[in-house]
Amino acid sequence: MAATLSRDDVSRSMSRRMSINSSSSRRTWASASFKEAFSATLEGDHAFGESMRNDDEHELKWAAIERLPTYDRLRKGILKQVLDNGDIIHEQIDVTKLGPHDKKQLLENILKGVEEDNEKFLHKVRARTDRVGIEIPKIEVRYKSLCIEGDVHVGSRALPTLLNATLNTIEGFLRFIRLVPSKKKVVKILHDASGIVRPSRMTLLLGPPGSGKTTLLRALAGVLDSDLRVTGEVTYNGHKMSEFIPQRTCAYISQHDVHHGEMTVRETFDFAGRCLGVGTRYDILAELSRREKLEGVKPDPEIDAFMKATSMAGQESSLVTDYVLKILGLDICAEIMVGDQMRRGISGGQKKRVTTGEMLVGPAKVFFMDEISTGLDSSTTFQIVKYMKQMVHVMDVTMIISLLQPAPETFELFDDIILLSEGQIVYHGPREDVLGFFETAGFKCPERKGVADFLQEVTSKKDQQQYWFDKNEPYSYISVPEFVQLFRWSQVGQRLYNDLSLLYEKTNVQATGLVTEKYGISNMNLLKANLSRELLLMKRNAFVYIFKTTQVTIMSIIAFTVFFRTEMKVGRIEDGGKFYGALFYSLVTLMFNGTAELALTIMRLPVFFKQRESFFYPAWAFAVPIWIMKIPISIMESVIWIALTYYTIGFAPSASRQVPYIMHINICNSLSYII
Repeated sequence: MAATLSRDDVSRSMSRRMSINSSSSRRTWASASFKEAFSATLEGDHAFGESMRNDDEHELKWAAIERLPTYDRLRKGILKQVLDNGDIIHEQIDVTKLGPHDKKQLLENILKGVEEDNEKFLHKVRARTDRVGIEIPKIEVRYKSLCIEGDVHVGSRALPTLLNATLNTIEGFLRFIRLVPSKKKVVKILHDASGIVRPSRMTLLLGPPGSGKTTLLRALAGVLDSDLRVTGEVTYNGHKMSEFIPQRTCAYISQHDVHHGEMTVRETFDFAGRCLGVGTRYDILAELSRREKLEGVKPDPEIDAFMKATSMAGQESSLVTDYVLKILGLDICAEIMVGDQMRRGISGGQKKRVTTGEMLVGPAKVFFMDEISTGLDSSTTFQIVKYMKQMVHVMDVTMIISLLQPAPETFELFDDIILLSEGQIVYHGPREDVLGFFETAGFKCPERKGVADFLQEVTSKKDQQQYWFDKNEPYSYISVPEFVQLFRWSQVGQRLYNDLSLLYEKTNVQATGLVTEKYGISNMNLLKANLSRELLLMKRNAFVYIFKTTQVTIMSIIAFTVFFRTEMKVGRIEDGGKFYGALFYSLVTLMFNGTAELALTIMRLPVFFKQRESFFYPAWAFAVPIWIMKIPISIMESVIWIALTYYTIGFAPSASRQVPYIMHINICNSLSYII
């Protein structure tokens, strides 16, 4: 029968099978689509439920924080953490006890990418204060008719030789008692400098080497050398420098990199932040929290935790350190020692950024940065200046940055320009108007010439002629005093001097952000900070102390073998010379045992002078920890010496003789460390 099937029957059979298969596949597809839609619905419901649960958990924890007293409320925050399975939890934390993992997590929540997120983060911080009407203190620096000069030797007498030093000392004494006139030459460093450094505007200080840039910055920061003569006045918000502490209000960043080579980058920042304190950050946070609570405003949890963590004084390691490390690109070398001439450490460019970051961790509102680009490539300099600009514009900081030859893209980041030449201010005004000012004088910057290079060369007698563009007039050299007069007559100069003639409206010193306290933390906290640093430095130089202990042990063995069981055979005083020799040898050995640390102390003095000048701590806070931390070592060395030599030499075993001997040995050994 199968053989009798026609072609039509076969075709109908195949079409029926295809129809059955198609309907079966449609049912299978519909079933799979229903399962996928149902699964997606379940997953969406689960995610929505998780989100609702997290939000409820966050609200409950925030409500618990709001019910705390002010002191505890300012120390509690909420940290969002992502678990390994992808779940998000909100954990209540104590901002004064953040661990390394918590700090890293908080910074990653705020700054995933520094270049993209830093400005957004600063705007969020500023928006939080503006929302409740809190005004961040601003500081305007004015200097008027500032003249600085000094007396120096010229020629061969200026060389630092032993003969010159002796002659200078003798001549100084004779000049003091008015027997001989001074042979020094008067050198004028700054002459009649006037200007206004405004907040929220980035100011670039330009000038050839020797023009007086460093002296101007140090004069504005109040850290000039005492042997310089200064006339004129410098005011902060209308207040003279005698009315507040300028070294604590501003931060002068030197072009010289002076640091402890034994400390890591993070430890350097932590110590600086601990000594400088938090300034007005805690007071602003307390008022901010009070107003938000009254108005029922709930802040962003990450911003709230960050502001609280950076406002607590006395922390050994602050979150500010991690933030500054990240924006300066030093997080990759945070755990590496800074290094010095005898110890390998970070690179020169990284060390320059450490010098800048050491002051950024403090609470200063005014920054004077002297040649911060030395050793840095143009790209890194651009990034750092860009972050500084964000901080200046958003947080109303006052800042002057001195650069020698900034790249064009870096030059464009600045708002104002101060051009200094031969100790006089040639131009001080907006960056957009600087080329127009020189064009009125007959000089034009070529198209492919950097504006910064043009500004530093146009006042030079050798390079000025190439920029003369008025072909109808013959070129004649225009000196710096003539440029100064042209600036006074220009529209920018007249506007500047008109603003200087107006008196600044004074307000309360505390309200303006000016600091009246000499140090950032209490004396006890200063002592604790220096004690912890001294202990750290001793650990890093442990080989010295191990070697000295071994040396004392060997010397004591030699001593008791030389004077072994000494006896007075006759009993006369003359026969006691051996005992006197043993006593003298013991005292001299231990008296000069501490001189091995003399080199270490001298190496630390430049850092001490720099930090004392910036009011990190007083001199006693540096000296007392050194003495305290050396007492255990002194006692241990004295015990080793006495235990090995006292009875073997044959001194009197009675307590009345032994106690004074032990006391003399300990005193001599302790004095060797103090001296």
